[in-house]
Amino acid sequence: MILFVEPEACVIVESGMDLSSEQMSELRELAGSRDVPADVALRARIVLWSGEGRRRKDIAELAGVSPLTVDRCKARYAERGLAGLEVPPLRGSG
Repeated sequence: MILFVEPEACVIVESGMDLSSEQMSELRELAGSRDVPADVALRARIVLWSGEGRRRKDIAELAGVSPLTVDRCKARYAERGLAGLEVPPLRGSG
């Protein structure tokens, strides 16, 4: 398990994600869609690669993001499913 701390909370993220074939299919569809924002497709790829058993470091390198971003994507997906791949609201807005 990987433990990382954000200012507001402590989140535990497992190194790989256990995804069903239905979840993998949904993520593949999102990752390849031209109808979703590029950042959502990237987050879907990150979760998908994790479900395929790729290492956090390798996912970060493939996606061009930090390992912490990989952890956040996985944690948000684990917590909220596909809705967790959407752009989170900016702090202080609203």
